[in-house]
Amino acid sequence: MREHDDELNEENEENEQNDEGSEGSFAELFEESLKTTKVRLEPGQKVEAKVLQIGGDWIFLDVGQKGEGVLDARELLDAEGNQTVAVGDKVLAYFLSGAGGELRFTTKLGSGAAGAAQMEEAWRSGIPVEGRIEKEIKGGYEIRLPGGVRAFCPFSQLGLRRQDGAAEVIGQSRSFRITQFGERGRNVVVSHRVLLEEEQKQRREALKETLQPGMVVKGVVTNVLDFGAFVDIGGLEGLVPISEVGYGRVEDIRAVLQPGQELEVAVKSCDWEKNRFSFSIRDTLADPWSRVEDLFREGGSYPGKVARLTPFGAFVSLAEGIDGLIHISKLGSGRQIKHAQEVLQTGQRITVTVEKIDREQHRISLLLAGADSPAAEAEEQAASSYFDKPSGAGMGTFADLLQGKKPKKRR
Repeated sequence: MREHDDELNEENEENEQNDEGSEGSFAELFEESLKTTKVRLEPGQKVEAKVLQIGGDWIFLDVGQKGEGVLDARELLDAEGNQTVAVGDKVLAYFLSGAGGELRFTTKLGSGAAGAAQMEEAWRSGIPVEGRIEKEIKGGYEIRLPGGVRAFCPFSQLGLRRQDGAAEVIGQSRSFRITQFGERGRNVVVSHRVLLEEEQKQRREALKETLQPGMVVKGVVTNVLDFGAFVDIGGLEGLVPISEVGYGRVEDIRAVLQPGQELEVAVKSCDWEKNRFSFSIRDTLADPWSRVEDLFREGGSYPGKVARLTPFGAFVSLAEGIDGLIHISKLGSGRQIKHAQEVLQTGQRITVTVEKIDREQHRISLLLAGADSPAAEAEEQAASSYFDKPSGAGMGTFADLLQGKKPKKRR
């Protein structure tokens, strides 16, 4: 009897363990099913897809759904007819429709038999449309959309910056978003700018993860002002102050930088909250002071140009980014002066002698070529004043000599 009870207990324990295992398996399967459940795509929905295969007419995409996505290969051709993507690349596309396990996508609605109905759908779903800039009209441009639909694009909506009367864009094709659709397609307004702003925002978010002070990045000059230049690095703009353009003093920044110029800049600072970014061109260049001792030697004479004059001396440019100082005490040729401009003029070309080089402090002490040091000048003046005394004058006492006075005559 006892043996039978023991068998029943063992059987009950085994059943309980099986039940617990079943419950655990069911929970795991349920969690797994949640992970594999696909979110239903809605027409116009924007997704990031991975290129699986490129065929002659279609590009096949992995869009995270049960079926494959297909995209017209012509949408991703460049001006020469070459594909701009490769297998493994990621593209942004808009969902159009799905049937028979095939999901149709587009990056924009192109030319074809599309008419006002499809343009209205593009307006409702936010799908970009391909448009050709036909001509300039009052306040903007006339745009021809697929299916012969005509639209209006204001000057301010063609780019990130206003382009008034830019005749060179006539005949070009661009992507637009329909921002207004009325009167069954007779009143259509489009914008290219909103698409550029979306792309800029995406690039900005990517930069926020990677951009750090000290990095060197490529950019394009967008605007030049007296105090500096704004540079777009693809997603955000930053300022290159005039002091960061080069190692030398820049008098006219417009003579160095022009809008549209491509260059490299070093990131100085990033303030994402205030949207302020500072760049430097100078930090991408070799420091001229690293070679100063190869270019100049103490005691040597070199040509220079007076860069600026101050009450304490004259700064002389010896090479790009290398200035030296002639102290005011070394300028007067023995006479006392109050300002360096009494002797020199800004822009004047002179020859100077290097008195001392301090590479660590980036300082060079200079003399006018042929001029003696202040100590030598003082000694020469003292000797001159002594020998210029009248021959009948006496030596006087030692105290008189110290005080610089002549001995008084006795009555």
